Amino acid sequence: MQNSSQRNKRTMVGIVTSDKMDKTVVVQVSTKVKHPTYKKYIRRSKKYKAHDPLNQCTIGDAVAITECRPLSKDKCWRVSRVVARAIK
Repeated sequence: MQNSSQRNKRTMVGIVTSDKMDKTVVVQVSTKVKHPTYKKYIRRSKKYKAHDPLNQCTIGDAVAITECRPLSKDKCWRVSRVVARAIK
């Protein structure tokens, strides 16, 4: 039987927009949503604060974040892996 903390964790892929905090990055996740009236796909984006224990992420990196327990007032995501590094 699985532990409740190991199942049904959401994962998302986004772009790091800020790395100025210690062990924390801000990740912007974009999704496409169909408009109910006009039936056109529009882009929605939301920012999440994610825990980066090694301070390895920089602005522009594509990262995968995973849901976890609350680590602070508004940080309940962890950087699980770096998908692509930013071109410098």
